[in-house]
Amino acid sequence: MKSAACENLTVVTEFVLLGLSDHPKSQTSLFVLFLAIYLTSLAGNTIIISVTVLDSKLQTPMYFFLRNFSFVDACFTSTTIPKLLANLLSKKKNISFSGCITQLYFFLFIGNTERFLLAVMAYDRYVAICNPLRYSTIMTNKICVVSVVASWVLSSLHSLLYSVMASKLPFFGSNVVHHFFCDVPPLLRLSCADTSSYEHVIFIEGSLVVMTTVVAILASYARIISTILNVPSTAGRWAAFSTCSSHLAVVALFYGTDIFMYFRPSSVYSLNYDRVVSLMYTAVSPMLNPFIYSLRNKEVKGALRKIISKNLFKQWK
Repeated sequence: MKSAACENLTVVTEFVLLGLSDHPKSQTSLFVLFLAIYLTSLAGNTIIISVTVLDSKLQTPMYFFLRNFSFVDACFTSTTIPKLLANLLSKKKNISFSGCITQLYFFLFIGNTERFLLAVMAYDRYVAICNPLRYSTIMTNKICVVSVVASWVLSSLHSLLYSVMASKLPFFGSNVVHHFFCDVPPLLRLSCADTSSYEHVIFIEGSLVVMTTVVAILASYARIISTILNVPSTAGRWAAFSTCSSHLAVVALFYGTDIFMYFRPSSVYSLNYDRVVSLMYTAVSPMLNPFIYSLRNKEVKGALRKIISKNLFKQWK
């Protein structure tokens, strides 16, 4: 039993984040790489937010949700990457117990807000394509704001449950977290208590949150695809599909890494595997999302060109 093995050991007051690599020579290279990824992610999401705020043509529910999603993306990458960067340059890779729980809370909070927002954005695309004449009456400003606020509140409660339970787990002896941030799986492996009840909560409550959003997205896209297939012309079908292709690509990227990380047999768990997949959804995805939305969206590209040309014109005047 874990509890028996941990008797008479020192209570853990801080954790050591093992990071990405034990080789000192690779620390500087990794720091430069992830600093570039982090800055690119912040810049890309800031540009998306700025463009959709400044351009009057982009004051629609679709871009309201996109602004919020870009803000969440910027926050999400900021929950883990700054600490990773600091640890890459420091010999001491410690994080306090309270700091670890706080990081866990915000990681889950912001990550699940993305999940809910993706479901809301899928519903927005469903209304736009399947009920275009009623779009403005269904997706009112009030509905949009309530949807975003509900996403934040539900995610906060979900994360609070996990964080409180994690804070109550006993940790004795070993304090080395085999990861570059505080996540649920590595913390459970460190705990001296029987974590089966915690794992049951994760499976039941976590599955409920995940499946609710997945079902909402799948149901929306089932109706969207059905409607698109009934469009008589090829040009019309492509035009309808192009309005949701960016969102669909982001959904595939988000849930693809999600499935690889959390929905796999425990027998195939690997520390290196966990780190690589975690990097995909904490660093790479938030960096790629602005490019996906800008490169595949003519309105965003047009607004960005207009803003750039307008600023250049002012400078040359």
